[in-house]
Amino acid sequence: MHKGILFILLSGACFFVVNFFVKILGPGQNELFGELQSYPAHELVLARSLVSIALSLFVIKRRKIPVFGNNKKWLIIRGFSGTIALTIFFYTLHYLPLALAATIQYLSPIFTVILAIILLKEKVYTLQWIFIGVSFLGVGIIGISKVFDSGQNLEEISFFWLLLGIISAAFSGLAYTAIMKLKTTDKPITIVFYFPLIAIPFMTILCLFHSFTIPNGIEWLFLLIIGVFTQLAQILLTKALHEGSASLIMPFQYVGAIYAFVIGYSVFNEKLSFIINIGIALILFGVIINVILRRRKLENVKFNLRHGKH
Repeated sequence: MHKGILFILLSGACFFVVNFFVKILGPGQNELFGELQSYPAHELVLARSLVSIALSLFVIKRRKIPVFGNNKKWLIIRGFSGTIALTIFFYTLHYLPLALAATIQYLSPIFTVILAIILLKEKVYTLQWIFIGVSFLGVGIIGISKVFDSGQNLEEISFFWLLLGIISAAFSGLAYTAIMKLKTTDKPITIVFYFPLIAIPFMTILCLFHSFTIPNGIEWLFLLIIGVFTQLAQILLTKALHEGSASLIMPFQYVGAIYAFVIGYSVFNEKLSFIINIGIALILFGVIINVILRRRKLENVKFNLRHGKH
């Protein structure tokens, strides 16, 4: 198996573990998991960041890597965009069904394509725009799904959290673009280090002036799991993107959507309407086809360059 594909699959599994524990520490899950306290998303990001910065500094010092890296501009962009994306995503996990929150996050490659046009002057096939449209059609269908509600006991979708999920995906797309820009200048652990470096000050301020929950008992373990598995997921994702073309590797992260759907239904009793499932299918279909088309385009460009064609 291609190393990059293996790394992205392992990264997806780690992210899923994180999403699961973020979900159970959110509001409304006490009936399923006993007397757990609810934690605001920014506190979960802070807990994750404290674990991450400790692990990152340990590895950086041991390998004698420059702490603040080389390409500081893109490292800072990666840190800020990742912090914003993850904080909003954790909130959407609390207020949207697990499968839907995860699927909306998978719009990030669409924004990577759009950012490639703006920042890298990359040309895009007309077909790519069509499938970008298909993905956003899926979002639109989910947004108006309440119109088709048959009155059954189904999950109600908030357009506000749906919109925030899209914003989170956009910042994730920027973070992925930054990782690709840093491919030849900085080590994966340095790129990962910039997330907690930027996140900790902002999340600390939010905890001081907004809300803070003191963990009890097994909640300490859950917070540690979130921190450790997010660190593993970030390192594996960065290594995956450094192993080869993102267009080859990224489609394999969508296996996580299947896990999210199954666990959301079986564990969290999240019943999605037929219309919402259609919307989710359109999002995934549009994103995956778009990634495949982009891969073909990049392969054609490389072939033409090798054979002297312009």
